[in-house]
Amino acid sequence: MEIREFQHLIKDIYYEKDAKRGTDGTFRWLCEEVGELAKALRTKDRENLREEFADVLAWTFSLANLLDVDIEDAIKKYKNGCPKCGHIPCECKE
Repeated sequence: MEIREFQHLIKDIYYEKDAKRGTDGTFRWLCEEVGELAKALRTKDRENLREEFADVLAWTFSLANLLDVDIEDAIKKYKNGCPKCGHIPCECKE
């Protein structure tokens, strides 16, 4: 599935609920899912990791939909490498 296609799918599935919840509520759900991903990272359970990564992406796309941000366009920021140093791999000092 392409990125834009996924963003449209998430919008079709969740936009009405997300709009009622608003950006603040949707952002809080995203933060909760990031916490669940953190727990999955500790257990290293592959299936749980897959589920939590999917949830984090879905909530990220939901938030982008509410704010009318095209993720496929936004990620072009990285098409030429690191946005700061311009290298692949990044050569920025930590």
